Amino acid sequence: MEYPVLDAKATGARIKEIRKAHHIKVEEIARFMGFESDQAVYKWQRGDSLPTVDNLYALSRLFGTSVDDILRGSREKDESPSLPVYRDFYETKLAG
Repeated sequence: MEYPVLDAKATGARIKEIRKAHHIKVEEIARFMGFESDQAVYKWQRGDSLPTVDNLYALSRLFGTSVDDILRGSREKDESPSLPVYRDFYETKLAG
């Protein structure tokens, strides 16, 4: 059995694809995550680095998808009852 390895470039491409599908700007994700700059998000998208587990979870809630979808492209839609709460939080945090 082969040890599973994440493909940072493919994961970054999925982050960018999902972000664009939701019409969310890189700067908005950076603000949502509390980053001072948007460079971390750009590094994720280029595949230069991977988000931390906490950041992956936050992205999955924001995008309404699973962490597995972001990492491997499983395309599982998250319909959890908490999703509207995270989206409201996202809207509020960006507005403030």
